[in-house]
Amino acid sequence: MWHALAGWDAYLDGWIVVVGMLCAMACALPGCFLVLRRMSMMGDAISHAVLPGLAVAFIVSGKLTSAPMFIGAVVAGVLTALFTEWVRGYGKVDEGASMGVVFTGLFALGLVFIAQAADQVHLDANCVLYGAIEFTPLDTVSLAGQAVPRVALTLASILLLNLVFVVLFYKELKISSFDPALATTMGVNARAMHYLLMTLTAVTAVASFEAVGSILVVALLIAPPAAAYLLTDRLPVMLGLSLVIGASAAVLGHAGALALPAAFGYGSTSTAGMIAVAAGVLLILAALFGPRHGVISSIVHRRRTRSSVNAGS
Repeated sequence: MWHALAGWDAYLDGWIVVVGMLCAMACALPGCFLVLRRMSMMGDAISHAVLPGLAVAFIVSGKLTSAPMFIGAVVAGVLTALFTEWVRGYGKVDEGASMGVVFTGLFALGLVFIAQAADQVHLDANCVLYGAIEFTPLDTVSLAGQAVPRVALTLASILLLNLVFVVLFYKELKISSFDPALATTMGVNARAMHYLLMTLTAVTAVASFEAVGSILVVALLIAPPAAAYLLTDRLPVMLGLSLVIGASAAVLGHAGALALPAAFGYGSTSTAGMIAVAAGVLLILAALFGPRHGVISSIVHRRRTRSSVNAGS
């Protein structure tokens, strides 16, 4: 296992970890508000439903360049949020059902489009679904005379955009997340905040596709914020913890992808997959050992309370 880590390449492995950290932290910020609004499935819905946007962008533009694909996916992500609200409002069903109907339908449509497009060009469906973070250091641009992975610059821009959005609209996001009716009475347009958050989630998910794909990005949108939610009841602390947990998952995930297969006699495995696994493990640890909501902590607290009561009686 340690032999595999001894072969760590400062440039390739270093940039893979940086890209993973930027991706996880960019996803964690909108993910916190999805968790608080009990809309975790919306991240799943958007990440799946952008596939037809990618395919249609290629069919219309005839190019695999980043800009048309990015725009097509973002439009599809925003339409997913609009369709979900429309189905929920006019269909008189709960939000989970409307998201299930919309994202499965659009995801299936996207797979059909991608399968058709793959007959004409090299469009790897596995790359779309699971990402290709291992290859991101090979596609570089020049920044101040230094070769920097293009994906790292994109994700850093998205992380900065998310930070600015959360700082500027912190009060509105907080009130509309916990009590939309109160937000409306206080003059905050809760519906506008909802669609702004959905647009930001769609942009973040699309920007993360090249690194972790349309399926694994869901883990980064939900697992670090959910783990942070189990560790604190304060929103600013939750936002900070989600960033730390996401970055830690990226480091542990890539190290695990290098070391664990070698320890068991297998070849390399997917770094993006291991980042998702690491995020899941951190979530489980938070669920077990969280100071207030953890399972172990709750058992210890109940035993101490019972002992105190018995001692006083």
